[in-house]
Amino acid sequence: MLKINFHKLNTIKEDKLLFAVIMAKFNGRWIYVKHKKRQTWEIPGGHREPNENIDDTASRELFEETGATEFNLTPVCIYSVESDQAGDYTESLGALFYSGVKALGKLPDFEINEIKLFDDIPNELTYPLIQPFLHKKVLEFINKV
Repeated sequence: MLKINFHKLNTIKEDKLLFAVIMAKFNGRWIYVKHKKRQTWEIPGGHREPNENIDDTASRELFEETGATEFNLTPVCIYSVESDQAGDYTESLGALFYSGVKALGKLPDFEINEIKLFDDIPNELTYPLIQPFLHKKVLEFINKV
């Protein structure tokens, strides 16, 4: 079973954050990416490198996974994914960002095969038990601003 928890910014030490995920919009549409090893869509993001602050992780991952060359990044919240499978409990923490992308360049040749713009969350998701909650949280965030 998976459980998604949201935490306010600065309530969890940054060194506990393992990854950054970025809900990004370009020309009014959401950017989703397709990994070379998968046939489903996911939100751009990835793991934090050693000694990298989480804002730099978000910026690097957004470029590497979308080719975004001009963008702003706004931290939304911290989130955790709790899993309890076969009695083995794990919790991983990450930062959720919102980005308005102003320019997309050539997609770097890393792990992403394709990017696509969507009006809403796509149906074929890599992490269908997680990504809809992140999408909804960012929608709530941008509607408050």
